[in-house]
Amino acid sequence: METSFTKTARPRSWTDITVLSLALTSILLVIWVVFSYRGSWPGYDEMVVSLPHPAAWLRWVLGDISEVAFYKHELASLGLLGGAYLAWWASKRNKAWQGFPISYGTGLWPWLVTSSLLGLLLSNLLWGWSITAETWQPTFAAFVSLPAAMVLMFGGGWKVTLNAAVLGALLVTPMCLLIVNFVCVPLGLPVVIGNVLGMAVGSVIAFMLLRRAPSIVRSDYVAPTKPLPTSPPTYGVVWSLRRVLADFSEAPFFGNELASLGLLAGVLLAYALNPMSPAYGSGLVLHMVAAQALTSALGVVIWRHQWIKQGWYPTYVPLVSVVPAAVLTHGGSGAVIALSATLGALIAPPLACAITQRLPGHFHPYIGNVISMAISTLLVVPLIGKLIT
Repeated sequence: METSFTKTARPRSWTDITVLSLALTSILLVIWVVFSYRGSWPGYDEMVVSLPHPAAWLRWVLGDISEVAFYKHELASLGLLGGAYLAWWASKRNKAWQGFPISYGTGLWPWLVTSSLLGLLLSNLLWGWSITAETWQPTFAAFVSLPAAMVLMFGGGWKVTLNAAVLGALLVTPMCLLIVNFVCVPLGLPVVIGNVLGMAVGSVIAFMLLRRAPSIVRSDYVAPTKPLPTSPPTYGVVWSLRRVLADFSEAPFFGNELASLGLLAGVLLAYALNPMSPAYGSGLVLHMVAAQALTSALGVVIWRHQWIKQGWYPTYVPLVSVVPAAVLTHGGSGAVIALSATLGALIAPPLACAITQRLPGHFHPYIGNVISMAISTLLVVPLIGKLIT
């Protein structure tokens, strides 16, 4: 006998079953680690000195997923992925609580995150040998750069997804390694400058290559039908608060409140279990999150007219560059938080927009954003050092 429940219930896909199984396994593993450490969590230093132990490598690779926000912690990473999956699940069912459409409503999030994760794994396999207890390396770069950008530009399907992951690991990660180790470290510059410049240079090379060899990304993928747009945003207080929250997950091309909530819940849980575990064992997580929220809030308010005019504006740029770099470099004082948040919000978003508008059409716009991250960090972080001394 058919009931109303059997009419409305949907069979779970293999993707749902796989994700739920991984989520349950992760929860059980987290509980086991907490009990093993008597209610605590192993610190960052414990991880790096244990390399190349498999458990330490697992923590490092998982931490890479949340490294773009300077959190570098497996709980933050799991929270980000879990929140993003929930947002995608809700978007497929057109739930009212889905938040801003994940990955800009393209329907490409599964391909995007798959390519980013494969690029991350391949980067660690190819370049992980360079990491030591004393030497940090930007193995995370492929997760938040070229693979996702290529999927957004050329669509989904396994051909684009796999080629994007390979190009990310072969072009972006080694370029970041070169600039960080041979420019930033010798000159004493924040390594984020090398990270984002490496992303830009590697991506420029990739898109020039793709223009000459378009068959690399030519596929028969058919884009899913986009859901009908909801009522237009009001750009009021509630929208502004949601936008600030979504900025925390913008760098990996998610741009969704649920993904950001998962990221923040994970890093705050990590901090509660052991303050010296996330954010490279700096103990500055709370200062960093406060400064990041402030710079995004200032950016959303200051550039509200640009959000209304253009529909999207890169207010997230200082959140993953200027602000955390300043806090890690100069400490978490009120002056550092206020100065980095304000200067970052004033300089980085319009600079990113100006650079993006001058890029060739066959380049993904994110290249302008990461170049802005490098320039604004190079300008603001040393300036703050002079102002607070």
